[in-house]
Amino acid sequence: MKPLPSLAELAAQFSTAVMHLQPPTALVEEVQDRVLLLLNHVLMQEPAATTRLKRQQNRTLQISWRQLQLACRITPAGLFERTVLQNSPDLSLQISQESPWVIAQGLVQGNKPTMQVQGDVMLAADINWLVDHVGWDIEEDLSRVLGDAMAHQCVAMAKRVFTALKGFLPEPASSTVHPS
Repeated sequence: MKPLPSLAELAAQFSTAVMHLQPPTALVEEVQDRVLLLLNHVLMQEPAATTRLKRQQNRTLQISWRQLQLACRITPAGLFERTVLQNSPDLSLQISQESPWVIAQGLVQGNKPTMQVQGDVMLAADINWLVDHVGWDIEEDLSRVLGDAMAHQCVAMAKRVFTALKGFLPEPASSTVHPS
């Protein structure tokens, strides 16, 4: 009798099976818009972040992973908006890791994904500063809707779930940034 595959093995098999599937363009664009809305919501809560990005207004950034690409422009307000690139972006970030499972593991453990970085050094430094210094205070957002006590309970429960899930995940390979 063949032993049952581990969760990591199942995830790797699933990742391989869907690696070449292309989601519909409308779905990709809708997800990108929602991600940018969330990102802008978080940025608006950090005045230092929007101030830093205002210096980079109208600069473009392209993030690529597999066949998916997100191109965005920095607005005069210091936020991001999805755009269609007419030329090369000012900064290109190519996520090198193919497996979404390994990327998710790294993110849960607080690691950045491995990526190739090309383009403007100052813009790259500002984006890296954002990644290192800006975080989403989900408990604060939940407290506006649910109240302080319920928000605290929800976040505490989510932390317990993530802690339990981390016990099932194998250690990911170390993440590094490879400038090119």
